Amino acid sequence: MGMRARRLVCRLLAGALAALVLAAVPAPSFAQANEEEVRTLFREGIKNFDDGKYAEAQTQYERFVRDYRKSPLLGQALFGVAACLDAQGKTAEAAERYKNVLDRRPNDNVIPQTRLNLGRIYEAQDKPDQAKSLYQEVARSSPYGTAGAESRMRLEALLAKHPELVEVKAPATNTPAINPA
Repeated sequence: MGMRARRLVCRLLAGALAALVLAAVPAPSFAQANEEEVRTLFREGIKNFDDGKYAEAQTQYERFVRDYRKSPLLGQALFGVAACLDAQGKTAEAAERYKNVLDRRPNDNVIPQTRLNLGRIYEAQDKPDQAKSLYQEVARSSPYGTAGAESRMRLEALLAKHPELVEVKAPATNTPAINPA
């Protein structure tokens, strides 16, 4: 996938995910946060990302992470920072940030997309073993979602490109096992 296509995918996923979360999250009950201020800051990040202003979006998401650590949207903001870095072509930094999301928010709803994006980076860095592992995790954990479907397609393409990654299972036999005792 080319850089332009990857940016488009990142933009669509981050924007769609953030929009869904903003619509579904009830008024936050975290420390002294003004609900409108929180939503405005998050929306600014989304708008900047959608407008291709990735550095500005990154700044908004980083501010959100800094100022609203107890927000239910923290995982989305952490993902937003990583997606912005990814869209700017800063893949080494993006990979670290995606790993940070996996470590800090292991049960967050952004985890399948985070693994998928990290798998794409590993694939581009010619780390097919790591990409395969992440694609398999997403396919297992999100079998019916778009991230799961894309992971299965990417995994199939990866295995076609790297046949050495295909696990060969021993054929089943009807011969009883011989006990050397």
